[in-house]
Amino acid sequence: MVDLYEEAANNFLELSSQQRLQIIFRLLEKKSKITNMAKDIGATVQEVHRNFTRLEDGGFITKSMDGFFTLTTYGKTICSQTPSIIFLSRNRKYFEDHNFGDIPPKFIMRIGQLANFTHIKGVSKVLEQWKSIYKNANQYIYEILTEIPLDFIEPKVKQITKGVKFNYILSESAVVPKGRKKLLAKLNYDSLIEKGLIERKMRKTIQTLIVLNEKEASVSFPNTNSEADMTEIFYSTDAMFHEWCLDYFRYNWYESEIFQESKLKE
Repeated sequence: MVDLYEEAANNFLELSSQQRLQIIFRLLEKKSKITNMAKDIGATVQEVHRNFTRLEDGGFITKSMDGFFTLTTYGKTICSQTPSIIFLSRNRKYFEDHNFGDIPPKFIMRIGQLANFTHIKGVSKVLEQWKSIYKNANQYIYEILTEIPLDFIEPKVKQITKGVKFNYILSESAVVPKGRKKLLAKLNYDSLIEKGLIERKMRKTIQTLIVLNEKEASVSFPNTNSEADMTEIFYSTDAMFHEWCLDYFRYNWYESEIFQESKLKE
């Protein structure tokens, strides 16, 4: 076991360089020669040559007969794991008062998919971003929430009447605004459910919030008290980020129970 840790420590040592990380991620995009790489990353040929040698000795890259360097299978796999470290490093302060709550380990192992994001802070900014996601939807709106702001309902119904599919999951203790039932009746909400344009489910508790359409996604992790947090979200149009959020929504969808309106209290 000690030998395993020693080998892993050696790997971290080889990658403990901003330039070496730049190099392997550039090589992930395309093969390159030393002189070309030096030009691409704005470094001297001598520096790049030295780092190429270290990466080659470490088994991360290999040189072909035509003089181009490419990533080895090992190097490519390391690249797939590094984004998780990048995401956590960029958000170290955020995770001082947030955690992953009840998110299954298989999703935490994929957390690097969220590495390309915009961090949005402040309740008003978060709500505006969610409204924008609703407005931009052409195919579907999926969400997992613990609160239903009254002014969220009409923008979603407007999109649903255009044919946008709406699936959502609420917690049994969701905060429901007064006047919700009256507004839903006014908007013929039940008829949209009957047509299959709206599907809904319920979970006993919800900690992680998700709002997405077919091209945008956002996620909010719980605070250290395992409470959902609407004050900060990570938002992105990146395909990998979107995939993580969509997969997490689908996981929760199949784990959720039948929606029971009677459990919601205005």
